[in-house]
Amino acid sequence: MKRKLVHNHAINHAFNINNLNLSKLILPPFVVLSMGLFLFSCQDRVIEKYKVNAPVYMSYTELRSSVKSIPMTETTISKPGKIYYWNNYLFVNEYNKGIHVIDNTNHANPVFKTFINIPGNVDMSIKDGILYADSYIDLVVLDISDIQNIREVNRVDSIFPYTIPEPTSTLMLERIDQGKGVVVGYEEKYVEKDFVKYENRFYPFYTYDKVALGNSGATASTGNGTGVGIGGSMARFTISHEALYAINNTEEILVFDISDVQNPVKKGALTTTWGIETLFPYNNYLFVGSQTGMLIYDLANPFQPQFITSYSHVRSCDPVVVENNYAYITLRTGTRCFGNVNRLDIVNISNIANPVAVKEYDMTNPHGLGIDNNILFICDGEAGLKIYDATDKLKLNEHLIAQYPDKQAFDVIPINGVLIMTGDSGIYQYDYSDLENIVLLSKIQMAK
Repeated sequence: MKRKLVHNHAINHAFNINNLNLSKLILPPFVVLSMGLFLFSCQDRVIEKYKVNAPVYMSYTELRSSVKSIPMTETTISKPGKIYYWNNYLFVNEYNKGIHVIDNTNHANPVFKTFINIPGNVDMSIKDGILYADSYIDLVVLDISDIQNIREVNRVDSIFPYTIPEPTSTLMLERIDQGKGVVVGYEEKYVEKDFVKYENRFYPFYTYDKVALGNSGATASTGNGTGVGIGGSMARFTISHEALYAINNTEEILVFDISDVQNPVKKGALTTTWGIETLFPYNNYLFVGSQTGMLIYDLANPFQPQFITSYSHVRSCDPVVVENNYAYITLRTGTRCFGNVNRLDIVNISNIANPVAVKEYDMTNPHGLGIDNNILFICDGEAGLKIYDATDKLKLNEHLIAQYPDKQAFDVIPINGVLIMTGDSGIYQYDYSDLENIVLLSKIQMAK
């Protein structure tokens, strides 16, 4: 016999989203059936009313008909993610919403041109006037050769994992129904579910789909090849010659043939170690930043990268950039980064098969970084932007050229004497062609 029970706080505690590993909650049918029979045979079935985060869906039809370009002369950027530079245009991701396109011909006067509405967008890369962007589970292909007439020319459906945004509250997450579309947000509401009471604990009679929490992610990396754009250091998309690489999950990189730029063809998937986060191609090598180290792949055959070796470090988040014979890796703490280390590692890669640590430098909370002709730019969290002369790797701390502690820096793109930097209050551009007189050229204000 079913009984009504009042809301029990233990339910919220037991199913707090922060305690869930969603990918491991799917059990074989016989196990679920056995558990159900055991519970039914031992305890009463009850109905419980409680408050949940209920998913809000966008249908697949709406998702695949939403990409459009909206011309505008000014706009507000509220939650910037990736930044990317191509053909004198700056592309700024509005997290999960789309991409702002800014004419950056005059770095001192950037001009907003259009906004590309792309639901679920986080990452991007560009080659020969074609922009590749994720849209939740799809890869969208856009012709941007005419900025005033941006159009979708292709789409690869259901190529990326089904992900969900991270809830802002600690309420229990309601069951996800992937058949309804993609999850674009949540609403709090009360629901009733069948439970079994067993030793003063409650077990809901449904399972979670195999989904993953979305990554708030950061910025893209530089590419190699004709007509390829330039990005920052936290790539999940990147291009090398005729190949597009896209991090698919924490241990897999998808490889696409984009020799026909409008028609990407999946060539395979590269399985790596767990916790991969960033991609950086350099001199026919692909450097992969993970939460446990740097992986190096040979791109002699760009469609079949070959693992060479790895450089291990303590558990933390880390982008990597490379110039000449050295790799620069930032390690930081954070809610998703675990670990307790904030530092810069400099690694000698002159023998690509045997990376050797050169020096470690303590930092505040380093995020993105960039390198240009031995000038090293580090976004060191609350310590702001730091600019070093990295010629002497063993005495880097003695060669701090400049520091901007009033700006909580996130990522950078150094290009031709101009630095593009994202921070918590805006996008800044500096002229560093004269290191004794670094000049702020412009600032794009962020919405409060």
